[in-house]
Amino acid sequence: MSLFDAAVLGVVQGLTEFLPVSSSGHLILARWALGWDAGALGLPFDLACHLGTLAAVLWFFRADIFAMVRAVPFAFSATPGPDGRRIWLIIAATGPVVIAGLTLESWFETFRDPNVIAVTLIIGAGLLFLVERLGPRTGTEATLTMTGAVLIGVAQVCALFPGVSRSGATITAGMLLGLNRLAAARFAFLMSVPAIGGAGLKKALDMREVELLPHDLQLFAVGFLSSAAVGYLTVNFLLKYLVSHRLDVFAWYRLVIAALLFYSLYSL
Repeated sequence: MSLFDAAVLGVVQGLTEFLPVSSSGHLILARWALGWDAGALGLPFDLACHLGTLAAVLWFFRADIFAMVRAVPFAFSATPGPDGRRIWLIIAATGPVVIAGLTLESWFETFRDPNVIAVTLIIGAGLLFLVERLGPRTGTEATLTMTGAVLIGVAQVCALFPGVSRSGATITAGMLLGLNRLAAARFAFLMSVPAIGGAGLKKALDMREVELLPHDLQLFAVGFLSSAAVGYLTVNFLLKYLVSHRLDVFAWYRLVIAALLFYSLYSL
């Protein structure tokens, strides 16, 4: 893998982690289509890119995160306030993916195949079209219940299938529960912090025995920086876009990618 390859994959991670188009699916497809084989570096490089997107969302939502940190002492009181309540909502939403990640990760890995990605891209597109046609969504985080947060967490588990998209699944679930686009997206991004952080920690533990050379560290630095910078810009763009635009463009994009993928797989 060259520094250019690392930069491209970092950009792909930063763009697709937060857009409802699937980061894991696009990374798999990018490597498959361009013939890039990271070999033993695949796991630590993925970790670097994930840490980049984690840094992006932490910096973008730093005010909200600091507010939640300050609210921790009040979260256990009878009146936790909006920030304390958000802590419990995120905990409730994170529970399902923690359980699934610890017990079913190897099973989900069996689906890392271009055919599966094409199908999940189409299913995700259909759900994006559907949720935009169910009528206006006007709810905010204040109207989200703990049960609703758990259901959004279950949707996040579905994103363990390549091609589903963490942001797409959680935003769709939030809107199905009545949240408006912006509220659903903000909650989806905030709940991604423990999910991305937990996945990064697990990958770090899995690579304890991997020996790294100075050039490898350069690759990881490029992947981290490119995914962090592009991830920050992507979050900023999407939150502004969703104020007055529907999710249809992402649904159409998913269908185009699925069609191109099927064509490349079966045209010969």
